[in-house]
Amino acid sequence: MALTVLPLDLARWDESSRDCLVLPVFKDDRPLRGAAGLADWRLCGRLSRLIASSRATSEQGETMLLPPGRRLRFNRVMWFGLGDAKGYTDDRFRQDLKWILGVVKKAGVADWSLQLPGRASGLIGARRALEIILEDKILVDQPITLLEDPAGQKDIAELLRSQRG
Repeated sequence: MALTVLPLDLARWDESSRDCLVLPVFKDDRPLRGAAGLADWRLCGRLSRLIASSRATSEQGETMLLPPGRRLRFNRVMWFGLGDAKGYTDDRFRQDLKWILGVVKKAGVADWSLQLPGRASGLIGARRALEIILEDKILVDQPITLLEDPAGQKDIAELLRSQRG
């Protein structure tokens, strides 16, 4: 299993250099939350300005490759529009992850960090999200670092311990 967990904390991001920061964003995530909000802060509001100018809409299927600037320790930032959050389901979560994985692989990303779709807005729990990932052999073997808040980290650690035991 190649999954690792990193706190949703800019200071911790600075300690761990990664190839790509993946930001899945819903149309109704305004202001930006979670990892996208922290990245926007570190980028001095660049993501918010893209949204305000309609250059980023978060429509389902939208993708953008962005430079990380000097303030993010990633080689690149990838934005994924997820559309409306309303009615977000486990099936849609699976579809979004497969789509993101496909784009990331085509881009030749070596290792990537992301806050899972729906986690920033509480549409899916950390434990349930990880259960879905563990069901998919392809996702489990990806070099993914999950960005999680303390409660999510605890849920993930408990689930991984139960999987080993």
